Amino acid sequence: MQMPLLIAADWLLVVCAEQLAYWLRRDGLPIAVPTFHIPDVYLYLIVPAIFLVFLHESRMKFRAFPLWKMTQAVFHAVLWSVLAIIMLMYFGHVAQVVSRLFVAMTGVFAFLFLIAGRTALAALLDRYHLFEVPVLLVGGGDEADALLSTLAAHGGCGMHCIGLVTDARVPQKAAARCAVLGHLADLERVIGETGIQNVLVTASGADSDEQVRLVRRIQPLVENVVLVPDLAGLPVANSEIEGILEGRHIFLRFRNNLARRKNLVFKRLFDIVLCLLGAPLVLPVCLAIALAIKHDDGGPVFFAHRRVGQGGKEFPCYKFRTMVTDGDRILADYLAAHPEARKDWENDFKLKDDPRVTKIGAFLRKTSLDELPQVWNVLKGDMSLVGPRPIIRAEIPKYGEHFADFCLVPPGITGMWQVNGRSDTTYEGRVRMDSWYVRNWSVWIDLACLVRTFAVVLRREGAY
Repeated sequence: MQMPLLIAADWLLVVCAEQLAYWLRRDGLPIAVPTFHIPDVYLYLIVPAIFLVFLHESRMKFRAFPLWKMTQAVFHAVLWSVLAIIMLMYFGHVAQVVSRLFVAMTGVFAFLFLIAGRTALAALLDRYHLFEVPVLLVGGGDEADALLSTLAAHGGCGMHCIGLVTDARVPQKAAARCAVLGHLADLERVIGETGIQNVLVTASGADSDEQVRLVRRIQPLVENVVLVPDLAGLPVANSEIEGILEGRHIFLRFRNNLARRKNLVFKRLFDIVLCLLGAPLVLPVCLAIALAIKHDDGGPVFFAHRRVGQGGKEFPCYKFRTMVTDGDRILADYLAAHPEARKDWENDFKLKDDPRVTKIGAFLRKTSLDELPQVWNVLKGDMSLVGPRPIIRAEIPKYGEHFADFCLVPPGITGMWQVNGRSDTTYEGRVRMDSWYVRNWSVWIDLACLVRTFAVVLRREGAY
């Protein structure tokens, strides 16, 4: 039932994109062409069918894939669809006035609508646990607990764990999320009684022979067996799996995208183009904020803080001033009077109720508008739109071996930690997210982070 629903949703989203592009080309733009016409059979049937073919040829499980992966897949599907439509329109003489602008707008709108629509549909299905695939989890220990935690945090990703079969210790959280149905000796009985057809094997701590024996026992009894290896810390987002010869061995290839100069150049061009395109929207907002800060207390509008950037070099990180001008003295007095706050400051270099923050500053921080001047840092090359969190030199020891990852790219205005809890995450969690981003970088991750940043800022999650 899930697949027909997704196909129907994709058809509707593509038709909406076509209609918007059609209206703009005929009536909505200054260069509109009132005589432009495409038969309904192409608008409602043939063109959407082309999109559906390319969207579903890979049979991507859209609920289990991260946003950046779905963005990549949809982009490629839309690109191939647009190329196919251009060939159809030119060689089939479909349109009375062939319009490249119409085709381009259809592609852009389809890409945006499909990303937003699929994300919303996945969130809706996950929230109400609709059309979930029942799975049996085989294995235990920390890996099973981590997997169940991940599924719980993302609404199940289209999966519903009916139970756990293990000989290992079952952590309390895992036991609360998934009932223990038996030991490994009971595996065949449990599969037979439940009628389960999808099994996840988390063989953390098991040697290769044990894993092979488990998969061999399960495979004849079910439709799908998925082995979940413990690869925590490895850059799996840029990995490829390859078989060799008769398949006795597999190769896991991990790419370092940021070791390729062309990718660094592309990331830089990506930043510059988006900053210039967004300038007409950002500049009026910056002017209004500057006037509000000046009116509030008459102090300076901007604040430049020394931060560590690419290669470990310091640079002035620009922000709208959100604190009083004598903030250092106020902070020292506050920490001396509140020992519990000193502990928070030493751990995270942040205070939830910072006494230095002005009234307008509290609003700017909550909405993240205080970071808009960092667009200038991006244009200068000190920062990127997406990247690790810019840190001060005193934070370097907390990064440990991950500091080498941090130094590979410019820090970002937004990044993985900002779209995954922001200030509500632990410091260790932020470090791991920064390291993950650098080791797994792709343009699709950057796009996904930018999209999710807008959603997080609008909901005002975890900012202070």
